[in-house]
Amino acid sequence: MVEEFPASFLAFVIISRWLLTLDKVVQYFFFCLICCLEMKRPLNYSFKLILVLLGFCYCVSSNAQQDPQFSMNMFSNMGINPGYAGSQGLLNASVINRQQWMGFKGNPKSTLFTVHTPVNPFGISSGVGLTILDDRLGFEQNMALNLSYAYRMSIGPGHLGLGISGGLLNKTLKGEWSIPDSDFHTSATQDPAIPAGEEVGMAFDMGAGLFYNTDDFYVGFSTTHLLQPTIDYGLSAKTDMKRHYYLTAGYNYNLPNPILELQPSILAKYDGASMQLDVNAMVIYNKRFWGGVSYRLGDAVIIMAGAELTNGMRVGIAYDFTTSAIAAYSNGSVEFMVSYSLEVGADKASRKYRSIRLL
Repeated sequence: MVEEFPASFLAFVIISRWLLTLDKVVQYFFFCLICCLEMKRPLNYSFKLILVLLGFCYCVSSNAQQDPQFSMNMFSNMGINPGYAGSQGLLNASVINRQQWMGFKGNPKSTLFTVHTPVNPFGISSGVGLTILDDRLGFEQNMALNLSYAYRMSIGPGHLGLGISGGLLNKTLKGEWSIPDSDFHTSATQDPAIPAGEEVGMAFDMGAGLFYNTDDFYVGFSTTHLLQPTIDYGLSAKTDMKRHYYLTAGYNYNLPNPILELQPSILAKYDGASMQLDVNAMVIYNKRFWGGVSYRLGDAVIIMAGAELTNGMRVGIAYDFTTSAIAAYSNGSVEFMVSYSLEVGADKASRKYRSIRLL
């Protein structure tokens, strides 16, 4: 049966100008509250997701944030949400490398390595994971290492993971200064606030998250830099890490052609000052090949593609066509992904291998 289009959404469009004066998180939850109150009949997950996407488009803007971004975000949940650990019932290891705004000297370069697996200590359904992030931008080099644990429970048709992570965040400043030689300029060695060599700061970092998934749907909410640590370089300068919030959701829709599947998804990121939204759509062919497009609000249009090479080995590539003013000075951004999944546990022989959509 085709569901009626909620009148609440039309009302939301009418009053959107007023909503834009509110805090962005308040905007989003206000929209969700309206939809929940008006939708008296159960809706298809994909339609609910479309409504959420439309609501977000009225509530978000794109700005620079401290955490790196990845265009293939549907494959990087472990990097932002410890509740994801063990959610696929597989031992999964993946690497994503991103070269952002190519053509700039000192352009952002990010590499994310994750591995996670389900475990069952003392009969407690759980998941554990390891995340290593190498992020470089200009003079700054960042390295983060986190261990994750998720307690998993069955709820309805799916499972909920309650996760927490902890580890070390290391930041290095290694500048190469070009200062004019004149009476009006001070060299780096004469100013104690300017690092003449390599300066290193380290702090303990934490994160937390919830991740719920069924065979065809997932939603997650998480936060990084939970304690908002301060990186002290031993100079007068310090870096205060801001807490980042993430909302992810995706749905797998079987198309009339049985060898085709459509997977829309979103990623929203908020750091207390600005919000960024990625809207994604992928088509999966024969559970082996996939391609799609994404739109990062105010920043880029992304095309992506990938394939399963062997049972468990997957590769992917994405390219960003920058839509902001920086497009005139860069050659876009590119990402590569490699992943491998392996059945674990005593009952692995009785479980069917998971499709690419559940990576």
